[in-house]
Amino acid sequence: MSDPKSSYGEPVDEPNGVDDVVGRANEGLADAEAARRDTGATETPAAETPADETEASRTADAEASADASSTTAEAPAAAEPDPWDSPEAASLDYTSSATPAPAADDSPTVVVPPVVTPSEPVVAEPAVVAAAAAPQPIFVQAPEAPRPRGNRAAAGAIGLLAAVAFAVLYLAVWLGVDAIKGDVTGANVGTTALEALATWSLWVPVVVFFIGFWLLGAIINRGRWGHWVVFGILVGVAAYGGHILGALFQAPFWNLTASEGAKLVEGELLAPLAIAAFIIGRELTIWFGAWAAARAKRVTELNIEAQREYERTLEAGPQLVQQ
Repeated sequence: MSDPKSSYGEPVDEPNGVDDVVGRANEGLADAEAARRDTGATETPAAETPADETEASRTADAEASADASSTTAEAPAAAEPDPWDSPEAASLDYTSSATPAPAADDSPTVVVPPVVTPSEPVVAEPAVVAAAAAPQPIFVQAPEAPRPRGNRAAAGAIGLLAAVAFAVLYLAVWLGVDAIKGDVTGANVGTTALEALATWSLWVPVVVFFIGFWLLGAIINRGRWGHWVVFGILVGVAAYGGHILGALFQAPFWNLTASEGAKLVEGELLAPLAIAAFIIGRELTIWFGAWAAARAKRVTELNIEAQREYERTLEAGPQLVQQ
């Protein structure tokens, strides 16, 4: 770098401080005054002298300021104290220094939705709030159609009572036939009745009659009394067959030969008790069947009313019951 010079081209020593700058400025003013005198300039009027002096002083001050700025810029940095050598700097925590700002990134910004934890308040979206506020559908279970009631169990119960009546009447006919034959008298009627109660000939027809009555009741079910009157003859036939079967069990048939069994059956086909079994079975079926038919009529009415109630419930639709 070249040596600094004054405004008149003279080399100037480099100042070492503020005092040197001020001294140079004064010297510059003195040199300017001496140069003005050497050039033989005439004395200006009193009105113009201050202006020339002021202009000269401004020029000198500007040059001095420029010299001072260059001198200050070129001053060694060692003259300033190092701030990192102070006790305050030694006590600082360098690990907590601010992180430098990252450089600008032109990549597209990816917005990650925040993760909502249970401790954070959840802000519902307007669409979600509207959906929650909308009335929710209420699912109701449609009523089941009523199951039609049957009359088979009632027919079986009525058949038990009819079987008891059949046993009493059948035993009475038995004792009456033996009384006509002279085998039963007033003295042995009780003994003969007890002996008849312990025979197959009495209970097999009773059991067959009950089975026939209950099967007919299961077939007719909720049918009218006319069905019992017409098909009651089948129960009579079953009772008639029960009498013959009872005679075979009483023999007993497993101790008889085929010819002996056939002869026994032939002798019982037109026996008074066989005919009595048919008539008793037929009549009891008619009268106890009337009872079963009346019960069936009541069951039919209940089924019709239940069906009507079911249809009214379907027409009314689901109802909300306030608790």
